[in-house]
Amino acid sequence: MAFLLSNLKPSLLPQTKSKPISISQTFSSAKPTTSLSTSSFFTSCSTPLSTLQTPTAQVALGSTPTTGAKDEHQQQKDEFYLNLGLAVRTLREDMPLIFVKDLNYDIYRDDITFKDPLNTFTGIEKYKLIFWALRFHGKILFREIALDVYRIWQPSENVILIRWNLRGVPRVPWEAKGEFQGTSRYKLDRNGKIYEHKVDNLAFNFPQTLKPISVLDLVTACPASPNLTFSWGSVDSNSSSWIEFYQAVKDTLDQEEGLLPQDCMATCSW
Repeated sequence: MAFLLSNLKPSLLPQTKSKPISISQTFSSAKPTTSLSTSSFFTSCSTPLSTLQTPTAQVALGSTPTTGAKDEHQQQKDEFYLNLGLAVRTLREDMPLIFVKDLNYDIYRDDITFKDPLNTFTGIEKYKLIFWALRFHGKILFREIALDVYRIWQPSENVILIRWNLRGVPRVPWEAKGEFQGTSRYKLDRNGKIYEHKVDNLAFNFPQTLKPISVLDLVTACPASPNLTFSWGSVDSNSSSWIEFYQAVKDTLDQEEGLLPQDCMATCSW
């Protein structure tokens, strides 16, 4: 057996030693299941990043209108409160002087509506004419006339209420001093401008009108007296200076087309 093994050709002997394989050959010959180059790696990485960034950008762009709407709403709210404060301050200054000087009309809308228990007027020009007529006819029919402001408050955010007292001394000698109270309700729009002025809750406090007695009645009713004598009695309501005052203002408004108020008339003094 030893003889046979020694006489065998080397080529017939089994080769138990394997050929050494270098590391470089191993890596070069090995085929990865997925090949990924450097450029493709960054390309593939950049793709999901851009995909992730896109929704963020869309959210940012989508939030812009909402932010703008909030800013616009806040700006409108600030404008409302600014004009509201201006309206309260202006009314507090103007109301006691309505028979002395004209109003500041910057706080009113052009389509303002004025309402009282009997009439309704619309438009800033008619509104201006109302206060011109109050000054003009007030100076004609009364020796003294004034308006006192008792209270200014807000029952709600867009309403201003003013409680006032109008007092006057008629020029005719048989009428005593009279007065009446009322409220002016001003409604404001969302910009803080007044679009309605309503006068209501009127409380009259007029003394009984004095009726002059004829000379014949005086002679027959009482002895001679050096003092002028008046008696309390009923009188036609149309003779009241307050009724005439209201009617004169209303007639002025009814004749608006044929009457143009002049500054000299509005500021005249008696």
